Order: sequence, then structure tokens, then C-alpha cells
Amino acid sequence: MSQAAPNRAAKVIERCRELAGISDVPGETTRLFLSSATRDAHTLLIWWLRQAGLEARTDDAGNLRAVRHSAKADAPTLVLFSHIDTVPNAGAFDGPLGVLIGLAALEELGATPLPFHIELISFAEEEGVRFSFPFLSSLAVTGQLSAELLARTDAAGVSVAQAIRDFGLDPDRIPQSCPLAPNVFAALEVHIEQGPVLESDNASLAVVETIVGQSRLNLTFTGQANHAGTTPMPLRHDALTAAAQWIVEVERYASDHTQLVATVGRIEALPGAMNVVPGTVNVTLDVRHPKDESRHAAVAHLLTKAEAAGALRGVRVKANLLSEQKAVPMDRALTVHLHQAAERTGHDAKPMFSGAGHDAMILAPQVPTTMLFVRSPGGLSHHPEESVREEDVKAALATVVNLLLHLKPHGKR
Repeated sequence: MSQAAPNRAAKVIERCRELAGISDVPGETTRLFLSSATRDAHTLLIWWLRQAGLEARTDDAGNLRAVRHSAKADAPTLVLFSHIDTVPNAGAFDGPLGVLIGLAALEELGATPLPFHIELISFAEEEGVRFSFPFLSSLAVTGQLSAELLARTDAAGVSVAQAIRDFGLDPDRIPQSCPLAPNVFAALEVHIEQGPVLESDNASLAVVETIVGQSRLNLTFTGQANHAGTTPMPLRHDALTAAAQWIVEVERYASDHTQLVATVGRIEALPGAMNVVPGTVNVTLDVRHPKDESRHAAVAHLLTKAEAAGALRGVRVKANLLSEQKAVPMDRALTVHLHQAAERTGHDAKPMFSGAGHDAMILAPQVPTTMLFVRSPGGLSHHPEESVREEDVKAALATVVNLLLHLKPHGKR
């Protein structure tokens, strides 16, 4: 099997690039949840699955699923998964790489008997682009896709439920067709890192131990708009200057604390005229850390600093929490098995945390889940030039196959 791995790695990359050609927008890779491009992508994936001797089905949330059966009908199930939807003008590997490494692993296993079924799931929605809400597909398989989420609408006013119907599926059957098998004992997502850490370490792989928690807030600095020429500097209540001082403090504080990242990603200064002292500034704050208590402490500190920056200038500050996501640890025993599989194939897969959200964070509270990162050359992702290296894909595929060959249900050696 190992002699075929280099060819399979090249084939995985070739398939990812072929899938990237299926797009809602000609000339770029944009594939949104349950669009016509999703249907065409399913057609291609089904063909590849059939070539591997697997039959596929589409559940009523639009996920494409195929099962490699164990000889024992009542055997437990291991799940390999990732997603095939994209951000606008995306690269070829964010999501599809995990699906196609999963397929390549099943091809390489051939008829090798295993004491468990393997289900490969290609999630139809992870990025949250069409309905401004992520993880709809993994929420569906874990029984968390609520009526409220089904009622969400896209820019054209089409609800999630209606999009499902338009795709030829039935949202009322989600509780029957979508849930994970009741005997799932392990789940694995392979994904590009989407960052520069592995590249800077000249490493192919990493094992994700935690997906970071995240706090998103909006802050409003309210001062007093006034004439830029006639208002002396000491008498100004400049909301933008207060916000600017605070933004620098956000960068300084995060830089001084290991594993913490904090980002001010959007600024709106009003009234927005060149000759007017800004009276109101709206800014966003995104804070992430693998430990929730450290994230909460960072948010509290940064809000205090925002108020202090405002107080120096007679500017009021109001903060509004937009969303909060707890840190999600991966299953410890399964993570150890994944490290060992990498070592057995000659790779040192360093432990890492994921700064981005993934479907793994939705599955992990429900079933034992782990995650394997593959190097992103240049740290580039969510970009048309996103890429992978064949040697890294080879390492990831070898690790996955080795894990499948050595893993025993319920963690037994």
C-alpha cells in the first residue's frame, strides 16, 4: 500500500483542482451551500466513490455520504469528514482536501478487513457564506439544526428550508436521514492549517488538540462631532483618536500573551467627512485563545482599556457581545492515537491548536473527534493561490491509513 501512496497523493491534489473548477462563478472557485455547483460537485464525487466501489447517498441537509462496511454488520463506525462549500473566490483545498484524502484512504485500504465501518461525509455547508451562519451541515448530523436556523434567509430571501427543498430534499426528514450512526466511536477531520505555523517550522503535519474559543464584540466610541478647523485640540472629544489609541493597545496586549490573538477587523468613523472631528466610531473586536479563562481575561482587560482611552477625551464607550464560542478540546485518547500513527509513518506531527473554526468543533462534544492539519504553503488560505505540497499530502494520507489499520474500537490497542 505504501508504494502507491505517492501516486495517490498526486491524485488527491489533481482531484481537488478538478473539483475547484466546479463553481457558481465562472473563472473562480465559489461554491455555496446547495447551489447548482454543489449538485455538479456531488455528481463528480459520486463518480469517484463508485470507482472505489462505494455507493453514496445525499441526506436531507445536502451532505454526501458513503460507507465502507465491515464484515460485521453490528460493528461500530468511524467517520472521516470535511466540507466542499467555499468562501467567494476561494482556493482548491480548504475542505475538499479532507474529503479527498478520506476517499484516497479508503481506496488504499482496498479489501483490508477492519473491525469497524468507515463513513465518509462530505459536508455541504461549513463556511457560512450563503446564510451568514456556519456549520449548518454538521449541526444537522448532530441533531442541532434548529427551526430558527432552518428559517434563516439568504440575500435573495430564500430560507434554509426552502433551499433544501429546491435541491430536491426534505427538511422535515432531517431527523431521520442526517444523524450520525448511533455507534460512532471516532471521527477524524483532515484540513489544511490555513496559517503559517507549519510553514515556519518546515513541518508537514500537526495534530490539533484544541479548537480555540472566540469572542466577537462591537464597540461604539461616542464623542462629539465638530468643525475640524475651529475646534482646538484640547477641547475635542474625538471618538476616532480614542479608538485608535485602543486599537494599538489591542495589538500590544495580544502580542505580549502567548496563544492569544485579538483583531480589530472593521472601523466605521462618522460622520466620515475630512473636515469634521469624528463623533462616533464603531469597531469590531475578535478575541481567540485555546483556554476560555484566558480569553475572558483578555476581553475584560481590553474593554477596560477602551473605557480608559475614551475617558482621556470625554468619549463614552459601549460594548456589545455579538457571539461567543467556547474552546473545544479534541478527544485526548484519539489524539494520542493520531500522534502515534504519524510517528509510525516517520512524521513528527507537532501538537497545535486551531485558530479557525471547523466542523470538528461541532462533532467533538457529541463523539470522540480528532483533527489533522496539513501545511499551507505560505500560510495562504481563503485565496485562489491556496496550495498544498505533494509530500505533505502523502504524509497525511499515510498517517490516516496507519491510524485506520491500528485503531481499535473504544480505544483498545
